[in-house]
Formats: sequence, C-alpha cells, structure tokens
Amino acid sequence: MDSICVYCGSRPGADPAYTEAAAALGEALAEQDITLVYGGGHVGMMGTVADAVLDAGGEVVGVIPEALADAEQAHEGVTELLVVDSMHERKQTMADRSEGFVALPGGFGTLEEIIEVLTWSQLGIHRKPCGFLNVGGYFDDLFAFFDHQRNEAFVDERHREMVVVAAEPTDLLARFDAYEPPQVRAEVSSDER
Repeated sequence: MDSICVYCGSRPGADPAYTEAAAALGEALAEQDITLVYGGGHVGMMGTVADAVLDAGGEVVGVIPEALADAEQAHEGVTELLVVDSMHERKQTMADRSEGFVALPGGFGTLEEIIEVLTWSQLGIHRKPCGFLNVGGYFDDLFAFFDHQRNEAFVDERHREMVVVAAEPTDLLARFDAYEPPQVRAEVSSDER
C-alpha cells in the first residue's frame, strides 16, 4: 500500500491520547513508506499526524479547499499541498490519491468523510479498506450503532464486516494489508458517483 488517507479533527480533542495516537500513526506510515493523504491543515489532529510523518522522513499530501486554507491554517511544510475549489473536490481528490482510509478521533466532518468512503465501498465504487483507529474506545458507540443497523436489517453482515478496527496503528495497517473486500452485486464506476 503506497498511500493512505487519514480523516481526523482540526482540534486536538480532550484526551492527550488522541494526539499521541495521531503521532504514532504518522510514524508508522513513514516507517512503512506509506504516503499520508489528509485534509491539509496544520492544527489539531491533522497537524499532529502530518508533522509526525514529516519528522520521520515520510511524504505528505495535503488537500484543502481555498475557503478553509486560512481557517484550518494550511500546512505549508507538506510534501505537496493541493488547494482546491470545494469540499467535494477535496474529498474526491483525497479518495483518488489513496489506497485506504483511516478515521482518527474527530468531529462531524471526520465522521461524514469515513462514512462516505464506507458507503462507496459498500456500493462497489472502490475496493479499498476503510478503518478506524479506535483510541481509548472513542468509536465504541458508533460501532454499537453499526451493529444495531445490521440487526435491524439495514446493513448486510458482509458490509458490517468490512469495517476495519484496531486500537494500535501497526495493527490497523496489518489489517489493511490483509483486507479482503466484500463481494458486491454490481460495481459502480467512478463516473456514476
């Protein structure tokens, strides 16, 4: 795997364990020569994971909409900074440049981004792994809701099983390497999104 997209908060969160995990993930990506693709910010969890990759000698691609470049303080030190016109273009560019997707703790935007790529996987738009670095059980309630969706017959078991979860970065990356995408009824081309 050459590149992984990481979704995470533009804030550091309440628990120092969140930024510690972001730094550990960044180091693990660099150690495995995996390019980080992320939202392009210099603050919060975004800045932490990007700085960790860079400090460890890795490569970082930041993608940020022009309207957010000032608000999220675009990271000028990344390997490649792409300033795009919209959030839609940001998400599409990040998806196109990545071979897998990881959610770290974050807010509404983080959740929206990882759910979108999970949905794309469910529909066969891509066959890339989608995972959560579940720091301190941050996502436990979300996973319980995924189980509820499955139990109420809104999500197939095979789609529930495609959610990759680990508490440690190296474990998550190993699970990505072993990932087998679910069979889908029909593949949807990227032009049909």
